[in-house]
Amino acid sequence: MQLSPSLTRVSAIALCAAALTGCSTMKGWFSSKEKKAEKPAELVDFTATVSPRKLWSASLGKADDASGVRQRPVVAEGRVYAAAGNGSVRAIDLANGQTLWSWNGEKHSRWSGGPGVGDGLVVIGSLDGEVVALNAASGTERWRAKVNNEVIASPAIQGNTVMVRSNDGRVTAFDAASGAERWRWQADMPALTVRGNAGLALGPGYLFVGNDNGKLVALSVNEGAELWDVTVAQPEGRSELERMNDVDGQPVIDDTLLYVSSFKPRTMAIEAPTGRVLWMQENGGVGGVGLGAYRLAVADAKDVVWALDRGNGAPMWQQDAFARRKLTAPAVQGDYVVVGDYDGYLHWLSMDNGQMAARQRASRKAIAAQPLVADGVLLVQDSEGGLSAWRLEQ
Repeated sequence: MQLSPSLTRVSAIALCAAALTGCSTMKGWFSSKEKKAEKPAELVDFTATVSPRKLWSASLGKADDASGVRQRPVVAEGRVYAAAGNGSVRAIDLANGQTLWSWNGEKHSRWSGGPGVGDGLVVIGSLDGEVVALNAASGTERWRAKVNNEVIASPAIQGNTVMVRSNDGRVTAFDAASGAERWRWQADMPALTVRGNAGLALGPGYLFVGNDNGKLVALSVNEGAELWDVTVAQPEGRSELERMNDVDGQPVIDDTLLYVSSFKPRTMAIEAPTGRVLWMQENGGVGGVGLGAYRLAVADAKDVVWALDRGNGAPMWQQDAFARRKLTAPAVQGDYVVVGDYDGYLHWLSMDNGQMAARQRASRKAIAAQPLVADGVLLVQDSEGGLSAWRLEQ
């Protein structure tokens, strides 16, 4: 996303100023009262109504916490595929946490964004622009490729095509069998962006890409042709900081409907085959969307969690007890919305009314990536390579 190292630093400073989520300030700039107001909200006591149970945990190896990358696992056919910044790529049994295989790259490789899985492959990208494809069954290396910028989003795989989004706004497609390049597509990049890339979402023959210019684009998987684009949020304001409108969370597709959120903030429901907007709502955030049966959940830049009606986007409730706790994007586990925070806590909220239902400390490290739910199991990866699995018990 950033076009140069200096722009990376500007983005980090800008995001700190915009969100005020615990970033440090210079001594003497603010009064003690203002400093106190900037502290993360304290956790309050409540009566739990559901009991999360940790099934297993694993250490994936040392991660690159300073990179700002949100590492997230992926699940296919009962296996969890996960990686850490300077560690290995591992396949783990979802049911019991047993390691099925482990692949170790070069000593100085910096894996980022999490792996993608499909068509018998696990594909991972790095901060150095490396792309590596592994056999999903055994972990043996199949091929390598190179792109011209950081890869901090998980790749997508469909129809003998591996698609990789790099930090310069480019999507590069490779042949899944050989690693030969098949096509490229390039998005326009604004001057100032949020650190992070939206994961790529797939429909039958479609690739959906959220971009730093506030647009969601549908591409053809076969040749990379642009099929439609929708402006999720306009770049409004006089400064580059005010104009940031990144679509920075992975779009979620359910049947023929797409749900997407932007930094601006705004959340939309879109008809996937045509790009027709069904509704939009002025609640959303830099992370992705958690999708439930009748409602979806988003967390905004002020760490307020919202539940929106799936049919029309109407807000159903909001939970504002997490100010400045740097929440992850929400996941939905059964009847509950789950978010992680900067201090390693997981918070379960009732999807019906937003009330606190449970809390567990998954890690002593920050949780930055959106949790993942597969077969009723919640998977959460912290910023230093710790992975844990949780199941709810009444």
